[in-house]
Amino acid sequence: LWMRQSPRRSIKNHNNPAYIRLYLAEITNQNLNKQIMKRSATANWKGSGKEGSGTMTTQSGLLNTDQYSYRTRFEDGIGTNPEELIAAAHAGCFSMKLSFVLGAAGFTPTSIDTKCSITLEAGAITESHLVVTAVVPGIDDAKFQECAAEAKENCPISKSLNANVNIVLEATLLGEA
Repeated sequence: LWMRQSPRRSIKNHNNPAYIRLYLAEITNQNLNKQIMKRSATANWKGSGKEGSGTMTTQSGLLNTDQYSYRTRFEDGIGTNPEELIAAAHAGCFSMKLSFVLGAAGFTPTSIDTKCSITLEAGAITESHLVVTAVVPGIDDAKFQECAAEAKENCPISKSLNANVNIVLEATLLGEA
C-alpha cells in the first residue's frame, strides 16, 4: 500500500526516519532495475600477438586511442591492459554499490576507497580481490561488513565475474574523519 502513494505524499505523511529511508531505497532500487544502459569501447590491434600493439577508445573519451600491447599486459610496458580496466571497473562499481547499500541502511559514507587486483592465470581471470576501506559515521563494524558483503554480491561487475571468478573481499571500517 505505501508503495502506491506518491513519494511526496508518503514522506509528508510519515515522520519515521526508518520508513523514509526504506521508501527511498525501494524507489532507488526500482529505478536502477528498470534502467537499460549500453556503453561501448573499441579496440584496434595491428601485428602479431607478441610484437604487435593496439589502441583502445571508450565511448566517454576517457580512453582515446590509448596504447596497449603484450608488454603492457605481461611486462612493464607503458599503456594499459584489459585486466587493469576490469580492475578499475570492479573497484568503481563496487564502491558505488556500497554507497547505495549503506544509504539504504541509513548511513552516508564520508569516503570509500577500493583497490581491486585482478589475477590472470593460464589465460583466464581467476580472481578479483577487493580491498575496501571506508569512513562511515554511526555504523558499527558488523553492519559495515554486512553492507560490504551485499555490495560484493550485487554490484553489476561482481555479477558478471561471479560465474567463473573467485571474488575476495577485505573490508575495513576506519574511524570517523
